[in-house]
Amino acid sequence: MRNNLTTLDILVFLFYLVGVSAYGYYVYKSKQKAEQSTKDYFLAEGSLTWWAIGASMIASNISAEQFIGMSGSGFNVGVAVAAYEWVAAIVLIIVAVFFMPIYLKEKIFTMPQFLEQRYNTTLSLIMSIFWLFLYILVNLTSILYLGALAISNLIGGGSFHLIMVALAVFALLISLGGMKVVGYTDVIQVVVLVIGGLVTTYIALDVVSTKFGLGGGAISGFKALIDNAGDHFKMIFPKPGPNTPQEDINKYIALPGIAMYFAGQWIVNLNYWGCNQYITQRALGADLHTARTGILFAGMLKLMMPVIVMLPGIAAYVLFKNGELQQEMSSTGAFNSDNAYSAVLTFLPNGLKGLSMAALTAAIVASLAGKVNSISTIFTLDIYKRYINKDATEKKQVWVGRLAIFASVIMGVALTWEDLLGIGGEGGFQFIQKYTGFISPGILAIFLMGMFWKRTTATAGVVGILAGFVLSVFFNNYAVGVFGNETLLYTAFPNGHGAYEIPFLICMGLSFAFTVILMVAISLAGPAINPRSINLDPGMFKVSGQTMSLIVITLLLITALYAKFW
Repeated sequence: MRNNLTTLDILVFLFYLVGVSAYGYYVYKSKQKAEQSTKDYFLAEGSLTWWAIGASMIASNISAEQFIGMSGSGFNVGVAVAAYEWVAAIVLIIVAVFFMPIYLKEKIFTMPQFLEQRYNTTLSLIMSIFWLFLYILVNLTSILYLGALAISNLIGGGSFHLIMVALAVFALLISLGGMKVVGYTDVIQVVVLVIGGLVTTYIALDVVSTKFGLGGGAISGFKALIDNAGDHFKMIFPKPGPNTPQEDINKYIALPGIAMYFAGQWIVNLNYWGCNQYITQRALGADLHTARTGILFAGMLKLMMPVIVMLPGIAAYVLFKNGELQQEMSSTGAFNSDNAYSAVLTFLPNGLKGLSMAALTAAIVASLAGKVNSISTIFTLDIYKRYINKDATEKKQVWVGRLAIFASVIMGVALTWEDLLGIGGEGGFQFIQKYTGFISPGILAIFLMGMFWKRTTATAGVVGILAGFVLSVFFNNYAVGVFGNETLLYTAFPNGHGAYEIPFLICMGLSFAFTVILMVAISLAGPAINPRSINLDPGMFKVSGQTMSLIVITLLLITALYAKFW
């Protein structure tokens, strides 16, 4: 491996480390109060600007699983994986226009609080506990594992455990300052990860151009990618037929063509961006205009993320086909497409490797800080304050929040130390998608039904969250055995491992549809008037001219991207 860092690389990385730490301390001291309130600590008391909200959302979203996992997907399937990012940009428009007015009207701090106000305490408690387990056991551990692994590969070795602890401690220090420190340091994190990511992409394209005798440069390098990997620049995969090669079938199973746009893509993104404490917390303390502008800013940033996290993977694929990166793609002894990003980094000159490591660290630490802050918020406000100490003062709740941050980080490190959950066995990106995907249909169903259909009852909400999970398990693991390969609902395809399966994103769509049908039936059998329903005023969804301009620009850019790669 050629990833050993030079003195210049180390100095660049230390400059980033000291800069973020100093700025975080400055934010903490300049905004410090004699006694912090819970709104101040957990929601930054509405002090986050629109650009801080948008940057913080992206910083929390882009982590090692995007840099490593999506680059690996770029290596395998190409630009089609950008659907996750570009559909997210549309979803963020929906969240800004339709979700945020409802959340702000209900004056909630957490997602469980919304469920309590709309349904009942039972559903709120179930989801509070469930979200805590999900955030710690799936998200926190996978971020730590993939982050430590990525940086270890980047520096050409080193102690995996030492790197993991260092990442955890850095994130811990930032998180203890509360949402203000997390939000404003995320602005720096986003700047670093965007600049570092763009530099890496430019170098990768320049190397491709040079290797193919085109004289260097990003534009000619991009043309070389299209000329030498045309199959990697298709957004829609055709449905496999009897003679379709297994490689193409695998691509369709991962991203099932046009069908996924009527199923899982929307469920994944609407649940993640609209019903997720980890993301929405940044905007809950702001006024509607600021929250909307920040969310739309995040949507515009999402459009450029594939350039940073996907194109390096396609570049690695073209170079690999050309006889390059053979050793780097098999750094662990066996070929692994998830090595694509770190393999491309071997071409970076001195100093820029340090910048890339800073970008990767920024993405990891920002995600860790955002995640533990959300864990702390849900535990303190929805469990400790409500069930353990109802009379807790504001000061005590803030300290409990800090203790929860510390405990969650310790637990995450302990679970990841020997990879107890098997994250590395199936790949971190797949690990996250698999386990969050089982609950996404049910969560989205109870939120959408609760927001936009007054008749939805509390019983339907409890049944919906349980049914969504059970149906997800059924369609993913048992539907083929019950119905056969040509199921009544959707065709199953050979997965190359001696079995057939329905594409995961299609399973999510089926689970969501049946969950909604079940919730409607139960609600119609209940009382005609629900006192906990939300009174929606059409005026609350009106947008300003500035907001509409941002929406139109975003939609035009997405249309142009799909027109180019359809």
